[in-house]
Amino acid sequence: MKRIISITISICFLLTLCLAGGCGTKDDSDKGKVKDLDFTVVSPEEIPEELAQAIEENKKSEIKMTYQSDKYLYMIRGYGEQKTGGYSIQVDECYLTEDGIMVHTSLIGPSHEKTIQQEPSYPFVVIKIPYMEGSVTFQ
Repeated sequence: MKRIISITISICFLLTLCLAGGCGTKDDSDKGKVKDLDFTVVSPEEIPEELAQAIEENKKSEIKMTYQSDKYLYMIRGYGEQKTGGYSIQVDECYLTEDGIMVHTSLIGPSHEKTIQQEPSYPFVVIKIPYMEGSVTFQ
C-alpha cells in the first residue's frame, strides 16, 4: 500500500514539473522578428477607390485585410462600430518576421476632456509599405 502511495506521489510530482515547464512569462510576439518596416499611415483622401469601397462595405465589423497595388501593400485594421466618436488607432509596430509581416495596433478611446460625437463611429487605419510577398498577421 505504501508503495502505491509513493508511486502516485512520484507521478503527481513529475506531472507537475512537466506542466510547470510549459508555463512562463516569455512574450512570443517578437518571435522571429527580422527587422522593423518603414510604413506610411494613409490619409482617407489617398486610399485607392477600390479599397475605400471595401472598407465602407465592411466598416461595421472588425477589419483585418490587405490590398495590393503594383507598387504597394496596404494593410487595413478596423475596429468595427463604436458607440461614439473620438476614437483613434495607434500603430504600435510593423515588422518583418521569418513567417511574414506583423502589424500591432491599439484602439485608443475618446478623451474625457473633449466633447465627443454621440453618433457611432467606425475607426480604421490604412498602413502602406512598398509591395513585398508574405502573409500579414494583425495583433
